[in-house]
Amino acid sequence: MRRSALDKLISFIGLALAALLIVGGGLLTWASSFVASQVESQLASQRITMPSGPALDALGNEEDKKALEPYAGNMMSTGDEAKAFADHYILNHMNASSDGKTYEEVSGEFMKLEDKTTPEAQQMGQLRQSLFMGNTLRGLLLNAYAFGTMGKIASIAAIAAFVGGVVMLVLSLLGFRHAKSARGNQMVA
Repeated sequence: MRRSALDKLISFIGLALAALLIVGGGLLTWASSFVASQVESQLASQRITMPSGPALDALGNEEDKKALEPYAGNMMSTGDEAKAFADHYILNHMNASSDGKTYEEVSGEFMKLEDKTTPEAQQMGQLRQSLFMGNTLRGLLLNAYAFGTMGKIASIAAIAAFVGGVVMLVLSLLGFRHAKSARGNQMVA
């Protein structure tokens, strides 16, 4: 196989790869945009206002306050806000109401009670229900965070695919140019 033919073959493969990367970049951009709009619309429809002022001060935990302060007073609309709310507001309240016990621990204690009609049992049953609802809401919000993160990753991958596609296109064009000059050099010799 002559050098110019090999250069052309490699250049055509490079063009095909460039096209594939550019199409992939377009699909990743679409996925990123779709995920971001879905996360935003689903969270915005819940009309959750991020805690601010006295609600932040009542947390008592500086780490929780710091995590929530950047979003104070905003309507929740991003995965990052959902994660902060789930991990630093809801979980803070759950831990405060249960002395750090999990739903599973409180539920286990409740289930072991023989008489569930006593005031203490009723209070434990309410705590159990509250922890269940808190865990459910946290799970839903953390799913929004996970999808938001996948959207960000798709956006980064789209940029990498577009850059890779442009690089492969340039290299392919240089390959075709080299094939032409190699062919011209073979004719002269």
